[in-house]
Amino acid sequence: MSDFAASWTLSRGRFNAELEGLSAEQLNWRLHSNALTIGEMALHVAGVEVSFLSQLLGTALSPLHARIKAAATEGVVNDHPFPFAAEEITPTLVAEALADARAMVEPVIGNPSDAVRAKEIVSALGPVIDGTGALARIAFHSGYHQGQVHLIRTAPGFPA
Repeated sequence: MSDFAASWTLSRGRFNAELEGLSAEQLNWRLHSNALTIGEMALHVAGVEVSFLSQLLGTALSPLHARIKAAATEGVVNDHPFPFAAEEITPTLVAEALADARAMVEPVIGNPSDAVRAKEIVSALGPVIDGTGALARIAFHSGYHQGQVHLIRTAPGFPA
């Protein structure tokens, strides 16, 4: 197992645990107008993973996976609309997106090939990075957002 996989497994597991049992209302509650909802954040985490892995492996995406990939950037790092409406963001969609992204990441992150490490891709923030940089970002990304989810869940007014 690579160090990337150890970090990703821990941070992604904690992120997933923070989402367990949340309702659609809770997933779509917005702390303030400039914040992502927990559901948007979860789709963004899945989107970054789908984006990076599809680029690293040259994988064609289904229409749903293309929308998930768009959640890596759209409405997150730019002013475009988020690719999913609140009515679509359900516990089922979030679980499916995270499971599909996990299925893409797991076979690669544990033992990335030299070709994957060297491949150049466009990161969610725009710069060109190599596969090693992409895997490093994937390894910590869900942990970054896990802390945000915890703060939202403990904020005054969060739905019971």
